[in-house]
Amino acid sequence: MSHLSASAGQTRFAALPEPVELESGQVLPQVTVAYRTWGQLNVQRDNAVLICHALTGTPDADLWWSKLLGDGRAFDPARDFIVCSNVLGGCYGTTGPRSINPQTGHAYGGDFPQISVRDMVRVQRILLQELGVTRLSLVVGGSLGGMQVLEWAALYPDYIDSIAPIACGARQSAWAIGFSEAQRHAIYTDPNWQRGHYHPARPPAAGLAAAPGRPANRVGGGTATVGV
Repeated sequence: MSHLSASAGQTRFAALPEPVELESGQVLPQVTVAYRTWGQLNVQRDNAVLICHALTGTPDADLWWSKLLGDGRAFDPARDFIVCSNVLGGCYGTTGPRSINPQTGHAYGGDFPQISVRDMVRVQRILLQELGVTRLSLVVGGSLGGMQVLEWAALYPDYIDSIAPIACGARQSAWAIGFSEAQRHAIYTDPNWQRGHYHPARPPAAGLAAAPGRPANRVGGGTATVGV
């Protein structure tokens, strides 16, 4: 086991030691995970708190949960070793559609394999092992982050002490699945989409704006993930 550098205040990048087989059976030959940490891992290596972000989130939990993370707050670096990583398929440093496919030398774009919440959690688990974490005292997150929390409880119940899923359900309704499909197709029908191989200077902004509940000013952080 390697113990990665975990300095607070800056994003770090972990190259996972092995290829990652996805739930679909496809394999990502190389996976890099962007992450940030706050606090110190204790001697028992069991004081870690994992924060899981929402769909278009970043590993900068101190920015989007600023009232929860800090000295004397719910997630206290003086007590907890806090970890937040960008999810697999994300747009903020972790391997995703913008990453270079080592087999082609070009960005994956729309060829990036379909991923599941379970795939995201498995990658997080490998990252924590690389960081030397032997146990999580808490896994917490909202929306897509909450789905990750539930998956953590299903996959690794003996590895975690407690969970706090927020703004999520245990399953999706047919209505919610249909709503998400409408969002995706709003993006797919934008001429700039180009099957996910769009130029960064010409993103499918109109399609994203038309997607129900999907703000147009989040193109840089959301399009690639929604299109996966």
